[in-house]
Amino acid sequence: MQRRMQVSDGFVETASNLVFNYCLPCLLFFSVIGSEAQIASQSVLLTAGTISTLLLFILAELYAKCFVPNVADKGVFVQGVFRSNMAIISLATVANAYGKTGLGIGAVYMGVITILYNVLAVITLSRTKKTTGGLMVQIKNIAITIAKNPLIIALVAAFIYKGLALPALPEFIQKTGSLLGAVALPLALICAGATLDMKSMLSPSGLSMQASLGRIVIAPLTAVLIGWLFALSPMQMGVLFLMVASPAAAASYVMAKAMGGNDVLAANILGFTTVFGMIGMAVGMAVLRMLGWA
Repeated sequence: MQRRMQVSDGFVETASNLVFNYCLPCLLFFSVIGSEAQIASQSVLLTAGTISTLLLFILAELYAKCFVPNVADKGVFVQGVFRSNMAIISLATVANAYGKTGLGIGAVYMGVITILYNVLAVITLSRTKKTTGGLMVQIKNIAITIAKNPLIIALVAAFIYKGLALPALPEFIQKTGSLLGAVALPLALICAGATLDMKSMLSPSGLSMQASLGRIVIAPLTAVLIGWLFALSPMQMGVLFLMVASPAAAASYVMAKAMGGNDVLAANILGFTTVFGMIGMAVGMAVLRMLGWA
């Protein structure tokens, strides 16, 4: 579509804003309120997921500090390593592997960890915004950006709604939210596809390849190690693996573009991991089941 001049830069800009401000928030909100699992019953799994995410974030930050010279690339690289596509690909594979029970566990995991994802993403991408003032001013700016993030607002609202056991929303609101949520992934992928740079994406020494290896190889191995240390049950181990091992999140491209990061690099990471990450998930899950761990 981009080569045929059917998708312009203006369309990509507008569609990315639509996904970030409306489609993804609807997807996350209705996924959480539709889940039957409770946070308290999944505390061990959530702790393991939190530690896995923070460990990947710290390792990626250290790598970026040493080997990623361009400021606009650093946050995009870090986000590409630690942030997985839980809302679409992970939930679908969890539902296929463990049915309705696994889907409920996965939805609660996604809701809690997505808040952490967005906080960490804002922190790492905020370096691309030029700020004046001392450390406290920068911390204040980051806090304001986190508080205004549409994805975080949607998730916090969903947990409050679910926690207060409020009555079901009117059908027309649920249908509208469902339709907007369904648009999120395909529209984000169209925007990312129109921004791809195939040469840099497939370059063995390129940043997109390095981040993709972190997402496809390092992230799943880290999750399995943490899950083993926490002695997770086979179902919890499987859910943790599938949640961490999926391709880079569509939101990573949208957020990078919204916050002034290198959107071409973000699109390359998203494109490469979407193609090859699914293979890694299948192979990894097969190995875990052979070992009796999932």
